[in-house]
Amino acid sequence: MNLMQKSKNIAVIGSGLVGSLLALFLRKRGHEVTVFDRRPDVRHIQFSGRSINLAMSNRGWNALKKVGIEAEIRKLALPLDKRALHLNDKPLYFQKYGKEGEAIYSISRGILNRKMIDLAEAAGAIFKFEEKVWDIELSEAKIYTGESEKGAWQEYQFDLVFGADGAFSRVRHKMQRQSRFNYSQEFIDVGYKELTIPANADGTHKLDNTSFHIWPRGEFMLIAMPNLNGSFTCTLFMPFEGDVSFENIKTEAQAEGFFATYFPDIKDDISNLTRDFFKNPTSAMVTMKCFPWTYGDKVALVGDSAHAIVPFYGQGMNAGFEDISVLDDLLLQYGDDWEKIFREYENSRKPNADAISELSYRNFIEMSSKTADPGFLLRKKIERHFAEKYPDKWVPLYSRVTFSNKPYAEALSIGDEQRAVMDKVMELRDIENKWDSKEVEMYILKLLDNNK
Repeated sequence: MNLMQKSKNIAVIGSGLVGSLLALFLRKRGHEVTVFDRRPDVRHIQFSGRSINLAMSNRGWNALKKVGIEAEIRKLALPLDKRALHLNDKPLYFQKYGKEGEAIYSISRGILNRKMIDLAEAAGAIFKFEEKVWDIELSEAKIYTGESEKGAWQEYQFDLVFGADGAFSRVRHKMQRQSRFNYSQEFIDVGYKELTIPANADGTHKLDNTSFHIWPRGEFMLIAMPNLNGSFTCTLFMPFEGDVSFENIKTEAQAEGFFATYFPDIKDDISNLTRDFFKNPTSAMVTMKCFPWTYGDKVALVGDSAHAIVPFYGQGMNAGFEDISVLDDLLLQYGDDWEKIFREYENSRKPNADAISELSYRNFIEMSSKTADPGFLLRKKIERHFAEKYPDKWVPLYSRVTFSNKPYAEALSIGDEQRAVMDKVMELRDIENKWDSKEVEMYILKLLDNNK
């Protein structure tokens, strides 16, 4: 049943990707929307070198389609249908992501964010930049903004407030002071730094522009994703401390030596990489979990402010966009019963947020160390071979997460069952020679039957 809603006066704190998408959805439902952001308008500033290019996949596209902007955003994206693995002393190795026609889409965070703000503004949302929210009265949906924490504040009264202000959310910070509010944050000891591989002189890409490039090196790795202008945005993930680490590269000569040793196939771009290495900040990555995500019928957290994850499944934005899509379904279902909308939203999304958090962490281990491991590559080959023959019996975990809109929690639990099956398959004698045999195929079918 589709219920119309009474128009509410709603504040969205945070003008990032999830905040601007939420503003669009709420405007579509006829609400008054004001978006606050403590930062300057991203449409008028240079980007800061802290971005990991985004990988838009089915869940993200699904949300954009629902609000009517998918076609507009596709113009900003490049499809990547495979990984390109750069292993030292081995030829370049390509690994298809999914079935024919399945791809993730590389998109620059800054360019996408600018576009989303334009679209939300065109739909009638009001944006207030460089306006810091210092406090929020949860039970009354009042927010207080001002120049500084100690100075004079302005009070705004709203009907509802959404916190879309990221992993270190001010809105969540206030919610944490309630009794029985659970909260945890965990930093991994790996940081990241943004680097760039420029376009060729004629504007073409220096590497294959339909691939997600990975240089897996065990404790650390480099990734590269193409941009529309011919460049690649690269991200170096590396421990903060230790033998090979950010703290151990102090001079240009050390940086040059590091790139020449570990990434010899892009040595021509090393001067550029070295410059970026010292110019761009080293950023940390955090996993943040909390519950509840809502307060009565007044306040709700969305995206990273409810569930920040590490970026190794490329699902942070997709999960945030899916939050908004689920919320919108509930608005249609429950009309003006915001308490019910919020309850259902947090209860349905929380298990899925926890699942993608776990999957993202595991994928970090997989991408950095296992993608270079022959046993792992064989395992992937067997899975793909079996999935092609029995698509109804085996959908690979990556495809369940990336090319489907089924719950993340379901992907995690089926993925665990598949992992147990493959552990047994890999123990078979002489598996490297008979991996595509009828015997192995029948063995997998039998194991799957036993699991039912």
